[in-house]
Amino acid sequence: MKPPSPVDGSTLPDTAAERAAAPGGAPEILDAPPSAEARPAVRRSWRDRFGRPPRRPLLMGFAAALMLLIGGFGAGGVLVHDPILTNSPLGFWRYGHGRDLAAMLIYGGVGLMVWAWIRLGREVLARRVGGRAVLTTAVVWMAPLLFAPPLFTRDIFSYLAQGGLPLAGFDPYEVGPEAMPGIFADNVHYFWQDTPAPYGPLFILIAKAVAWVTGDQIILGVVLMRLALLPGLLLFVWALPELTRRLGGRVAVALWVAVANPVMVVHMVGGGHNDLLVVGFLATGALAALRGRHALGIALATLAMAVKASAVIALPFLVLVWAARLSGSQRVRIAKAIGAGVAVFVAVFAACTLAAQVNLGWLPALSAPSMIVNWMSLPTAVGEFSHTLVSMLVNVPKQPFINVARVLGAILLVYIAVRQWWAARDGGPDAVRRAGVVLLATAVLSPAMLPWYVSWGMALVAAAAWSVRALQVTVFISVMLTICYYSDGEDALYNPPYLVAWAVVGVVAAISLVRPDPLRLSAGAPERSRRPAPVPVPDGADRSRG
Repeated sequence: MKPPSPVDGSTLPDTAAERAAAPGGAPEILDAPPSAEARPAVRRSWRDRFGRPPRRPLLMGFAAALMLLIGGFGAGGVLVHDPILTNSPLGFWRYGHGRDLAAMLIYGGVGLMVWAWIRLGREVLARRVGGRAVLTTAVVWMAPLLFAPPLFTRDIFSYLAQGGLPLAGFDPYEVGPEAMPGIFADNVHYFWQDTPAPYGPLFILIAKAVAWVTGDQIILGVVLMRLALLPGLLLFVWALPELTRRLGGRVAVALWVAVANPVMVVHMVGGGHNDLLVVGFLATGALAALRGRHALGIALATLAMAVKASAVIALPFLVLVWAARLSGSQRVRIAKAIGAGVAVFVAVFAACTLAAQVNLGWLPALSAPSMIVNWMSLPTAVGEFSHTLVSMLVNVPKQPFINVARVLGAILLVYIAVRQWWAARDGGPDAVRRAGVVLLATAVLSPAMLPWYVSWGMALVAAAAWSVRALQVTVFISVMLTICYYSDGEDALYNPPYLVAWAVVGVVAAISLVRPDPLRLSAGAPERSRRPAPVPVPDGADRSRG
């Protein structure tokens, strides 16, 4: 049997003939009549135009999104004083048994969303659908959540408050939301009330614009903030197909991993996180660099950093992509690219800072996330575990253990970053892939880790080739990241029964990706009702290692 090509093709194919001719491809319309391609062209249906997305996963995910939308009004990141529901007949949905029902609806929606994602993944691995179908399905899943209350977070209220602070005459890098009493500050999580904004000038500019348009209409503000972040998702979706072909992956797999993923749908869109802008700028910046438009690539990555400082990790790797196109010895080329890259970075970042009318006070505020203590951060987990062991023998404070572990984690991160940068010195797609690896390491080894931080590295790593085993691991991790916070944004990482229950769901989902009915629930069904499992094909890997 001929080994599959690791690349999807130069375009997202629209017809069965194009899909059949694509390297390693197969017709998406199975069991088509032999003479179907010889017939005269007919008017395509809407399903043909959108890639013929599989109906069941599409409808299941849409139903899940509606469950999240409805449940979110009762058990999501709801307003402290809801001007619509509080004094209405529907007010019960936010309290007591009504809220319990809303929470059940949300978690049921998450489970159904995961199941829809797995079913879509089977179609992708069996090469029955292409990238266009995956993208259409993801868009249908996301659409209802644009109008939902914040899900699994309250960060969007912090964004609005940080945008309102400069409008009220306060420096968002000097004071927290509590300095500005009002509806915005009232809805910020208590943990962040006195914390200055840890975001860059570009995001402060965007948040200020949304707060100015919104006024005191906070529900409108939530919707507008999501819409203001949506261009990041659009940029990401635009760049990912070509970026995937350049990095050796399959477009359908990349879109399934990064865009249809429940972390993207539920957290990034449903939660309304500004990491959407980061992934959009990073992906388009990397693509621009690989196309030879190096200054534009550096500028776009700088815009990502002007939202969240962590994106700065990508800049040295894009410099290597630039250096590979220059003349001279390797050292001379790298020196030239560094000089040019720094010039572009300074110009773009200074423009963002001047436009936002802020200063560099956000740099000291970058330490704010380190106040979060949870074991998703690997160093923090090591510190907490070490303290637990020692405390069995002697009563000692926890924080010194965490501090030491975080220092060691920082040293390890620097080592990984330097090693990966030097290994990428020849530039090209490999430098982009290694940038994604370091961004993932940054999320895991930082003092604090939140589920959406993984998106930084996935914006680039998703475009590379994936083995089936790696996809299964990604499924399990994605399930756990989706539910590691409660639907109202509170930490769920120290609730063992809750985590174990969802870990079982994650394991079953990972197995189900390649083995339908892993629990053998249909063992007694008639033989003719059983469908053969799709045969997943590892991308960019030898078939014998799948």
